[in-house]
Amino acid sequence: MNLVQITPGAGGMYCGNCFRDNALVAALRRQGHEVLMVPLYLPMTLDEESQAAGTPTFFGGINVYLQQQSAFFRRAPKWLHSLLDSPFLLKLAAGRAAKTRAADVGELSLSMLRGEEGNQARELDDLLAWLKTQPKPDVVMLSNAMLVGLARKLKAELGCKIVCNLQGEDAFLDSMPSPHREQVWALLAERCRDCDLFIAPSRYFGDTMAKRLNLPIDKVKVVFNGISLEGYGDKGQVTGDKAASGAPLSAATSHLSPTLGYFARMCREKGLDLLVETFIELKRRNRVPNLKLKVGGGCGPGDEPFVAQLRKHLRRAGCLDDVEFHPNLTREQKVSFLQSLTVFSVPALYGEGFGLYLIEALAAGVPVVQPRHAAFPELVEATGGGVIAEANAAALAAAIESLLLDPVRLRAFGEAGQRAVADRFTMEQMATGVAAAFERLRTS
Repeated sequence: MNLVQITPGAGGMYCGNCFRDNALVAALRRQGHEVLMVPLYLPMTLDEESQAAGTPTFFGGINVYLQQQSAFFRRAPKWLHSLLDSPFLLKLAAGRAAKTRAADVGELSLSMLRGEEGNQARELDDLLAWLKTQPKPDVVMLSNAMLVGLARKLKAELGCKIVCNLQGEDAFLDSMPSPHREQVWALLAERCRDCDLFIAPSRYFGDTMAKRLNLPIDKVKVVFNGISLEGYGDKGQVTGDKAASGAPLSAATSHLSPTLGYFARMCREKGLDLLVETFIELKRRNRVPNLKLKVGGGCGPGDEPFVAQLRKHLRRAGCLDDVEFHPNLTREQKVSFLQSLTVFSVPALYGEGFGLYLIEALAAGVPVVQPRHAAFPELVEATGGGVIAEANAAALAAAIESLLLDPVRLRAFGEAGQRAVADRFTMEQMATGVAAAFERLRTS
């Protein structure tokens, strides 16, 4: 099949959707499909080789913003438009992307959802003109539902199917102030009718978005997200020290000090503050000697004040010396980080649609403890790689403590989760599921 993947870049921020889309394109290419990856807005920051290399960035973030603010820029001469889309200027703009808040982009979101009727219609025309110079696609894949404003015109002029991924849009939209929140949800539901299929990463999130967007349930297909296992080592591989000690299939340092870990964006939405409270509670109980906390993941300019507050809180609680922060790691550093953990938790309390970080931790043989919320029970049940607890610090601390005090159970969860990822959650299996859905759609 000829496929086009359209993915917004997040500038200097690490973005789970970018990681997923980039890895999916690579896997689909390995399976023999012709796939063109098209970045929007800003360059993508990735931890693997970019599959969009050599492809222009469309809907350049500077032009998109200025066209929203002024009619002059919607009609700007071509030389000025091209200048504002230069890689140099987009790279400069990328540094400010992390400061963008949903509360500030309501009108822009509405305009983008209007597509050919919005203030950025010129950008859509440029994208279409370029796509028409490429092989005709069978399917165009939209990275998330915020791009469905493109669907109507792409479908009409390219004569192809449009598939939209559902990837955590609800939390972003719900954080908008009224009346933009209600207006965007209503327009999103209307524009979703232009798509032929939606792919959700979990049954929980598929059902949630089907209800909120009034989607026919037969237009929503669940395909679990997957990861590349490169660098994680062979399934079941252990070192002599760990095999003898009964420690989990995690890092060589884990048998020295038990280590609770977190790896996601360092922000309140992902529950980092709740995990810090959980760690403080565990240190107060003091039933697990020498317990450490390691925090890794994306940390942009907009996240730094929040992290600084957490550091102060940990210092006041007398726990800061037992905590390490590791922001913005490379892929190799991330794998090493995960392998250094004994148990893992990202207690996000918004409606997490999947949680790729769980699969990454399990691939490293690290069992997980998650709140009874959103997609987490579904994933823990599907992998057998951990336990679910109530969504508060005391309950999470009790569940983490019970695992750390039971090495046999800890190891069993780590092994089960690692096997499940190798069996069901690889990028190749995700690509196979996505391609099968596309083939059925194309021939229907």
